[in-house]
Amino acid sequence: MPMPEPSPIVVVPGDDPIQIADSPQLDRLRERAEVRVYRDRPADAGEQIARTRDADIVLNSRGQVAWSGQLFGQLPRLKMLTTCSIGVDSIDIAGARQHDVVVSNVPGLTAPVVAEHTLALMLAAAKRLSYQTSELKSGRWTKRTNLMLAGGVLGVIGLGAIGSSVARLAQAIGMKVIAWSYHPSPERAAALGVEFVEFDDLLAAADVVSVHVKLTDDSRGMLGARELALMKPSALLVNTARGQVVDTNALIQALDSGNLAGAALDVFDEEPLPPDSPILNCEQVVLTPHAADQTPAGIELLNTGAVDNILAFLEGAPRNQVT
Repeated sequence: MPMPEPSPIVVVPGDDPIQIADSPQLDRLRERAEVRVYRDRPADAGEQIARTRDADIVLNSRGQVAWSGQLFGQLPRLKMLTTCSIGVDSIDIAGARQHDVVVSNVPGLTAPVVAEHTLALMLAAAKRLSYQTSELKSGRWTKRTNLMLAGGVLGVIGLGAIGSSVARLAQAIGMKVIAWSYHPSPERAAALGVEFVEFDDLLAAADVVSVHVKLTDDSRGMLGARELALMKPSALLVNTARGQVVDTNALIQALDSGNLAGAALDVFDEEPLPPDSPILNCEQVVLTPHAADQTPAGIELLNTGAVDNILAFLEGAPRNQVT
């Protein structure tokens, strides 16, 4: 009688802070595979390799656990890696491809969750909520002029699932929406009721610019000193995409010089944000710790998508591939 094939091994190499370790989604996975979960981050590359040496599949729940081509080269058993996120900028995609590792992500599922957070940041920046709350808590009755968004123009950079959801929410509060995309189309513009414009024209016309592009070589630093100078002094910048899309030093200079009225950021060049980061000294900012999709429902949507990716791969039908 032939011996049964061993179960594939799935490793979660560093679930810190906890996202999937206690999720019921892992019970579905345990019916098909041996699942090993580490609740803390590996201290270094050596520990990361040691944790995943036997892995057939890696479930990367946190982007702080990064994957280089060199790491893939030291894991000959590894066949597939799925993220618990949309972004894959912590993964060397070319290196994965070179070593025949399938990489999948979880696109689109949390778009309404992130869009709602984006709208909240936009409103908080427009109404100076962070600053005015801080002043009241300090015992000061300080007033600042708020901004009215209804009747204003929202410029959306990147009109994928999240950008489209943000456009709909902005229209619901009375904003006109213009957009720039790598792949504009008249059909998409008509379906969403938006107008596609040139990149510089969007920056010049928008009262709020909201960023929703993934981080690539093309998008890294796409909003620098030149681009920020094109924006109205009364305008706001909202970024829930990736910190490196915006030149942080140029943003701080624009805020401090009065060339920009405010910013609302959920993402940063370095995460966690260092306590001495200069952006913390800017009065006119609203900041959240990369938490746009961190609601119970949003987290479970990401967990579900990642487990679905693994089960599809085990069935021989990989999905959501970025390699």
